[in-house]
Amino acid sequence: PNNGSDDDGNGYTDDYLGWNPDDNSDNVSGGFSGGHGTPVAGIIGAQGNNGLGVSGVSWDVKVMIVDGGGNEAAAISAYSYPLTMRKRYNDSGGEQGAFVVATNSSWGIDGGQPEDSPLWCAFYDTLGVHGILSAGATINGNQNVDTFGDLPTACSSEYLISVTNLNRQDLKVNQAGYGATTIDLGAYGQDTYTLTSGNGYGGFGG
Repeated sequence: PNNGSDDDGNGYTDDYLGWNPDDNSDNVSGGFSGGHGTPVAGIIGAQGNNGLGVSGVSWDVKVMIVDGGGNEAAAISAYSYPLTMRKRYNDSGGEQGAFVVATNSSWGIDGGQPEDSPLWCAFYDTLGVHGILSAGATINGNQNVDTFGDLPTACSSEYLISVTNLNRQDLKVNQAGYGATTIDLGAYGQDTYTLTSGNGYGGFGG
């Protein structure tokens, strides 16, 4: 790390902690210092069956941190990193890269329309062809995404799972999007007990 060299020849210099395409570095603290990335990572992959804290959906998983979000160009730049790593894994028989199986994105454009970002939406097909399934959290607002729009969750790729926010009563929370066509499932966000920034545990809003 931090030697200014692309030691493994993967096209990214010093990508030791992950990747931040905004400044071409592994400074990935932005999404985690704000109190959202850490709880989400805990829901995804906190180690289970160890008598400590909380358990994630997958008890034994590695998490690749990539800062991303914003407009179409920023989204494609962010997704390009895990795609590159999975392609290297596929091409080398597992000797290089990483076996990326899924991406999770809690960012996007409220009200965004797929026809305005066709490359972004099509990128989910590209990820899928190489073995990567993607999940996207929908808008934090009681809007019908079928008509109101949202990126990425209104994208129609079969490799993208669009997710809304549920509470512990299995009900969609009021401040969460919905759509019979665009939203695939609900996941527990509100009232989830998970990791918090600062090496602790606590409740989460979703």
